[in-house]
Amino acid sequence: MENDELLTESPASKLEWFCVRSKPKSEHIAARHLEEVGIEVFLPRIRFQRLTRRGKVWFTEALFPGYFFSRFNWASSFRNVCGTNGVTTIVHFGENWPRIPAQAIEELQRFFGTKSLRELQPELNVGDEVKIASGPFQGLVAVVNKVLPAPERIRVLLDFLGRQTSVEVNVASIIPVAEPRSLALQEPAES
Repeated sequence: MENDELLTESPASKLEWFCVRSKPKSEHIAARHLEEVGIEVFLPRIRFQRLTRRGKVWFTEALFPGYFFSRFNWASSFRNVCGTNGVTTIVHFGENWPRIPAQAIEELQRFFGTKSLRELQPELNVGDEVKIASGPFQGLVAVVNKVLPAPERIRVLLDFLGRQTSVEVNVASIIPVAEPRSLALQEPAES
């Protein structure tokens, strides 16, 4: 009887994690369609601010653009997953369809939380170049002069009316010009 159990519990009959490729910028659509038919998905996303013509705007994107993870039974669900709206293919290398270790997915899920979302906050340092996104100095480029002990405040040095001026601004009103030296991951604010 133990031999029969071993034969029925083949690798093709259990739930395993795979990396799924989606159409460009459609990870969330493909993931939602798979969830609607009862297939487990994990789509880690990041949320960050970027300066636009409208000012500072929040963006949410997939951590791995064009990819997400799905857990399904290979033998019974392969065709359904590949045929799902928004899915391009399951990542493979020739005839090798690699499985993602469950421990790796669990670790990512713990890191990204129940909403599968992390918020990126740039860590500002003295000497970083920033652009002021709101207020009377909107659009001006400045250099961080001092990170102040007051919450969410910094002092920047900017060229204004032909001379360098030091002003205090709220961290929420600036955007780093260059890629920040480091990013601090924070839990997203409840909305």
